[in-house]
Amino acid sequence: MKARTKFIIGGVLILGSVGYLMGSSIKDTGEYYLTPTQLATRVAADHSFYNVGVRMGARVVKGSITRDVATQTITFRATDGAHTFPVVYHGLAPDTFTDGVDVVVEGRLMPDGTFRATTLLAKCASRYEAVPPPSSAAPAHPAPASGPAT
Repeated sequence: MKARTKFIIGGVLILGSVGYLMGSSIKDTGEYYLTPTQLATRVAADHSFYNVGVRMGARVVKGSITRDVATQTITFRATDGAHTFPVVYHGLAPDTFTDGVDVVVEGRLMPDGTFRATTLLAKCASRYEAVPPPSSAAPAHPAPASGPAT
């Protein structure tokens, strides 16, 4: 066998092995985040899933946010409508973090059922909309005030 043929066969084997390893690892971690229902399902199927780094995407339950300014701790409940997890986060929250906003938290689910977040991302709740046209009943320019100026 020629050296060039051996080199080509070796390169193909190495590239194939690397491609297989990349494909199998992407399949396992291809999801950006889990919903609370998916997280609860994984924990029920595999109890070793506790204390494993994971991202969870959910909505903040209205009225559940509590802040401890002294320790910079924020606690709230996150839900997808079917399952709810209490979340504890230490640090400063984004300006857009309010009741009812969609969040992605990164951290670990503890055996007591609390999600300990190390990262908190909040979706911007505003939408960009066109300014509504002025109504035809209102005058385009208000009339000047009548009467003497003081």
